[in-house]
Amino acid sequence: MTTIKPSATPQQRSSSEDGATAAMHTGTSDPRTLILGNLRQSGIYVALVVIVALFAVLTDGVSLSPGNITNIVLQYSYILVLAIGMVIVIIGGHIDLSVGSVVALTGAVSAVLVIRQGQPWWIGVLAALAVGIAVGAWHGFWVAYAGIPAFIVTLAGMLLFRGLTLRVLDNISLSPFPAEYQRVAAGFLNGLIGGQGYDAFTLLIGAVAVAGYAVSVFRTRLARVRYQQPVESFPLFVARVVLVGAVIMYFAWQLAHARGLPIVLIILAVLVLVYGLVTRRTVFGRRVYAIGGNLSAATLSGVKVRTVNFWMFVNMGFLAAVAGVIYSSRSNGAQPAAGNMFELDAIAAAFIGGAAVTGGVGTVVGAMVGGLIMAVMSNGMQLMGVDQSTQSVVKGLVLLVAVAFDVYNKRRAGSAR
Repeated sequence: MTTIKPSATPQQRSSSEDGATAAMHTGTSDPRTLILGNLRQSGIYVALVVIVALFAVLTDGVSLSPGNITNIVLQYSYILVLAIGMVIVIIGGHIDLSVGSVVALTGAVSAVLVIRQGQPWWIGVLAALAVGIAVGAWHGFWVAYAGIPAFIVTLAGMLLFRGLTLRVLDNISLSPFPAEYQRVAAGFLNGLIGGQGYDAFTLLIGAVAVAGYAVSVFRTRLARVRYQQPVESFPLFVARVVLVGAVIMYFAWQLAHARGLPIVLIILAVLVLVYGLVTRRTVFGRRVYAIGGNLSAATLSGVKVRTVNFWMFVNMGFLAAVAGVIYSSRSNGAQPAAGNMFELDAIAAAFIGGAAVTGGVGTVVGAMVGGLIMAVMSNGMQLMGVDQSTQSVVKGLVLLVAVAFDVYNKRRAGSAR
């Protein structure tokens, strides 16, 4: 028996059309009101634009050349992967100081299996991921079920897993990896659908990304209008979409004129999309925010705090292993000192990207922007020949300003009540 699905009633169609019409005619046109209304998030986007423009001028455009943009993607992708996991941990009210050591350990395990024992490259990848998940479960047990603060647990893990890395490698470096393993972080998709002097496939992916962004933000705007939340005027909304689309296509154009689409960028994009959905659209994501925002209220609401905390650290271990595979592939080997200070870069990316020190606030996209700010600054200073000590001073000051900005926002919000 065939079931005929009833069509939408005239009232339903009218409501949908009214919502779309309202989304195109509702909102404020005052940019100052829009920026000040969400200063925490809008500030980092403005900062990124300013920093990119500054280094473009200081390096005579070298920082925006196709080859350099490709190098930024390849050199800092593993930090961005770590930042995804770190921002989730920070939103939940914790911290993880061990991720640099876990990057080193997972890369070491993969190198021993693939280089020393001659196993297929994918065996090394799977073993690294398994080790990362086990490390995350170890941390999660002590934090969630033993009740030890994450700062202490992961500080111990930083020392423990660095020592295990030295044991696994016998305190020596191992290289090189086979070509298939190296392609994880150094491979490109180029020439799949042709192109004269450029890679058409990269431009196609860029266009798909722009279309996806436009649909996503329009649906978000429609939902905000439906619930009578403030939005910008439709012309400003269109201008924002066009501006972001132009940036994405410029980025894709530069990659297309270099070596094509980096495989590691595809991995990073998938992770950003998946974890963006996890944090915003799933029960687990909402519970992470609830725990970080108000632990007592989350407990009284029936949230299984121990379970959520456990899986937060399992996820962090998994992403640290992904970063370990990318880093070992990029460096074409495993070294005892690999991953040194990576945890600080990931933490800095999360805080610069808008995460709150006390938890409960932050986004995956914000962490990516924070990571890009750090990457552009580091890359730009390297192109200018700035010495390492000065680079560390600048990074430290940027992190301090970001946290001070967070504190200022909270005080301003508190005084306004």
